[in-house]
Amino acid sequence: MSKPMGAIPAGYAADADGMLLIGGRRADALVGEAGNTPLFVYDLALIGHRIATFREHFNGIDLHYAIKANSYVPLLRHVAKQVDGLDIASAGELDIALAAGADPALVSFAGPGKRDSDLEAAIRSGVTLNAESQGEVDRAIAIGARLGTTPRIAVRVNPDFEIKGSGMRMGGGAKPFGVDAARVPALVRRILAAGAEWRGFHIFAGSQALDPAALIEAQRATVALAGSLAEAAGAPPPLVNLGGGFGIPYFHGEKPLDVGAVGAALAEALAARAAILSGSTFAIELGRWLVGEGGVYLTRIVDRKESHGRVFLVTDGGMHHQLAASGNFGQVIRRNYPVAIAGRFGAEAEEEVSIVGCLCTPLDRLADDAMMPRADVGDLVAVFMAGAYGLSASPQAFLAQHSATEMPVGA
Repeated sequence: MSKPMGAIPAGYAADADGMLLIGGRRADALVGEAGNTPLFVYDLALIGHRIATFREHFNGIDLHYAIKANSYVPLLRHVAKQVDGLDIASAGELDIALAAGADPALVSFAGPGKRDSDLEAAIRSGVTLNAESQGEVDRAIAIGARLGTTPRIAVRVNPDFEIKGSGMRMGGGAKPFGVDAARVPALVRRILAAGAEWRGFHIFAGSQALDPAALIEAQRATVALAGSLAEAAGAPPPLVNLGGGFGIPYFHGEKPLDVGAVGAALAEALAARAAILSGSTFAIELGRWLVGEGGVYLTRIVDRKESHGRVFLVTDGGMHHQLAASGNFGQVIRRNYPVAIAGRFGAEAEEEVSIVGCLCTPLDRLADDAMMPRADVGDLVAVFMAGAYGLSASPQAFLAQHSATEMPVGA
């Protein structure tokens, strides 16, 4: 019995020959330009359209890009020009952000387990540290004193709630992320007393949510929590990062998030916010929602085989480049990403096939028992939703297989 696939996102079409167009260009031509497969192609125009959609629905809210979603430098340069800040999660991402020309004053650095060398690099660069613990704050203050540089510190808050139905729950209960809400006011006072520059709150409750009601509830709770923490600390926060959590529909039956409803509800919540937050800037931190649907992974069929009555299309790519599409990056039950035969894009399905990668493991699957147009050796397979948590989130060194190329198109 065939298994359904997720819906191919809007913005993709075929030319008169049935070849997939990405950013208005033929997929086979892009592969020819790159020199080989596998290839990630990122449509910068689609990403720009997504940024414009955010601006339309979240007037007055800053937009931050979480570069862990995709840190490919040409893409990052394009996005950085259109957003209000970049959020990083490692010293390596700090280097990437600075190499892409980011203004350090608009960069914030979150993540547990920052080494002293990481803190020093951040303080020297002038980025904001989203501190995950009192110990991290104490180390940052000591390093700043040694350097003769005032550290810029925000407090990442572990809230007492989470985004219901989110793919990854980052808040609520015991967590390695952030400072428990009850401990935050005293820590803010410690930061201020030490003479550090306090930058505000970072409150991230979860990710990959498609239910607007769940996001609305979490954002209202976040605004209220920021107000109560600021009052308890006796200091208004310059910035309140509300986190992100905006999901995209990877699988069959999932629907795009209604960001209009979320934006309208957030405007109401901010209108009713505590007086101590009246001068605060609010930001939303997004990664996959901005870039995920703008990426396509192209891989070539190198073998077509049958086994016990089932057809397998074997490609030159796989989970070492697209771990998430293989079902091994957070899925409990494996489901199919949207996948197509690039040279017969939009054609009627003719056969049930499984598309597998080139690695010696049964985990290396790009589509299970999916209905597809007839495909043969040499044809290109297109895996969609490849703009976020693709190459950088995959085990590229596994089995020492060939690497993938990345390419931007459009503007």
